[in-house]
Amino acid sequence: MKSVRFISSVAVLALTVSAHGQSTDYKFTIARKDFPATKTSSDVPVKVTVSVPLPMLNSISLSAPSVVGGNTVQGRVTMNAPAPFDLEVSLAVDPPSVAKAPASVTVKAGETSTAFTVTTPVSKMVVGGADNLISIYGNYGVTKHADLTILAPVSFDRMVDRVIQREHAFIDNIKRLHPLAETYIQNMQEDKTHNVAPTSDQYFLGRLDLSQTTAEQVFEKDKPGNVHRFLSPFAMLGNAFTRRYVPQGFANMVVMDRDLKKENYYFNFVRQEFLGEIRCIVVDVQPREHAPKGLFTGRMWVEDKDFNVVRFNGTYTNGSNYDSYLHFDSWRANMQPGTWLPSYVYSEESDRKRSRPPFKMSRFKAQTRLWDYDEVHIQHQTELVDVRVENAEDHDEAIRAQAVPVEAERLWERLAEDNATDHLQKIGLLALPGPVDKVLQTVVNNLIITNKLEIAPEVRCRVLLTTPIESFTIGHTIVVSRGLLDVLPDEASLAMILSHELAHIALGHKIDTRLAFTDRFFFPDPDTFQRMSFERSSLDEQAADAKALELLNNSPYKDKLVVAGLFLKQVQERASVLPNLIRPHLGNPLGGKSAVRLAPVAAAAPQLENKVDQVAALSLGARINLDPWSNQIELMSPKHVALLSATEKMPLEVTPFFPHLTRLPSRTLVGHAAQSTVETAEK
Repeated sequence: MKSVRFISSVAVLALTVSAHGQSTDYKFTIARKDFPATKTSSDVPVKVTVSVPLPMLNSISLSAPSVVGGNTVQGRVTMNAPAPFDLEVSLAVDPPSVAKAPASVTVKAGETSTAFTVTTPVSKMVVGGADNLISIYGNYGVTKHADLTILAPVSFDRMVDRVIQREHAFIDNIKRLHPLAETYIQNMQEDKTHNVAPTSDQYFLGRLDLSQTTAEQVFEKDKPGNVHRFLSPFAMLGNAFTRRYVPQGFANMVVMDRDLKKENYYFNFVRQEFLGEIRCIVVDVQPREHAPKGLFTGRMWVEDKDFNVVRFNGTYTNGSNYDSYLHFDSWRANMQPGTWLPSYVYSEESDRKRSRPPFKMSRFKAQTRLWDYDEVHIQHQTELVDVRVENAEDHDEAIRAQAVPVEAERLWERLAEDNATDHLQKIGLLALPGPVDKVLQTVVNNLIITNKLEIAPEVRCRVLLTTPIESFTIGHTIVVSRGLLDVLPDEASLAMILSHELAHIALGHKIDTRLAFTDRFFFPDPDTFQRMSFERSSLDEQAADAKALELLNNSPYKDKLVVAGLFLKQVQERASVLPNLIRPHLGNPLGGKSAVRLAPVAAAAPQLENKVDQVAALSLGARINLDPWSNQIELMSPKHVALLSATEKMPLEVTPFFPHLTRLPSRTLVGHAAQSTVETAEK
């Protein structure tokens, strides 16, 4: 109800009507003659009724016009105005047997749209079926629809053609990239009771170059790095047929075939299966009778969107009686939309009867990891690019004041520390700062607070991305290797490792400040382990051990060090057979056959026993997940698996890889051929 006052023969009534989140202004002209009993300048009550229509369905849209059966498409209903209250839009699929959508969706009050999912069943049709066109209908006030094509499978022969195309594109792509490649090998031996354990080990780290043949710039600690070029995993030394591993043999395992050709192979469909979240077509691959030697033979897994090979498992055919190719299981990860690159290779030989004169095949297990693909992005993480400071005024008296000698010394040491960590990060050896660092920092803070330590500048934690188990300090930065984090059995064991490094910092053990000069880092990457060292003297190590025991005794971990002691005993027990795992790149060894770090903790622990319920150390790869593209790491949340026997403990040992594959979202709509999949093989 509104009121108007007549000043003359007419009056104007102005109204603002709000509905559905929108406002509209209205004006009404009212004549005085319609109110004969009303006096001039008197208020007249007027009743105004305005009818405002409800919003209607404006459109239905789909995220893709077509999809392979078994996949989903995202849909969206959009209204022509915001909903005044929750509105229920009815949905239907025609024909309903081909796809499923919810019977209705709700557009929330104040919103104009909402999403829904269309699910299509896995096609049961044989190769060569027809595409199906369906319509998704929606109704609210009016009816709208969107069409969706459910694509039939392509032929197996066409799929093989696409795989070959994608492999050629993969080879062109990998030639431009130079990731770090690390291989760790454990030679195994079976005893009389059929228990298999490591007897020796080998280790390689280098930057991979696949531009021509397989070459690798090897990082070595004792002599200058050099480039090996071998096509076989073994090299002949001298006149005797002595066998040793070379890095290129394992690096080759990231490539199935440099020139994959249809005429060289038989391709046989096996089945479909999931690797993680990726549905794959499994295909057996065998060289034809008259194909060249050295070709791949085994099995490949092809993801069903773009037909990239995501895994291949087998070996290469031998070229002569003296060439021995190893069996391997090679995995790729989706590191960029549509791009799958090598990430893990597991290799193993365990056939006791396999031999070739004049020598017998070694029994071994090996892990190869690849990372540091995105070199440019990683290097720029710590660079200052296009920074401008205009009209800056410093009002902080402390900042304006010149640093006193103690401050200047601390700043100089911090500069050396930052230069070293920046360099290690730029060449791919140090992980980017992330959540794992924060976990380490929490344990360090527990030690600092409970011991009432005052340390300046603050302590930082970083992770070295290599397998050998080591920890060291770079100034006030504690560095722990990925391999060490993998095998530590519990938090108290981690606290023990960190307490030793924190002790170095608390005792004032300095960094070599020659690293404050950036020209000290102008050397080739493979020379890093020769040019950089953070090894402490034996006296410093002894002092750090004593201080670490004090820190642990005042910490929450005081009564939880039994397993930590067992870990040290396990390291000491296997130091003689796994010297390359125990041997550090940049710091001091954790232990050896005759001595071990924090010996009193080890001495207080019970004896190692071959029992299921005593786990002194985990297997390699148990805790840390590494993103090969960005060098970022995260702690895995592994499922608890009950051990059935003591042989399943495998402390400090190499085990196979089974990564959980996922697909990055695509930036563009994938076409018909790229989306198609194979349900069965052509005969």
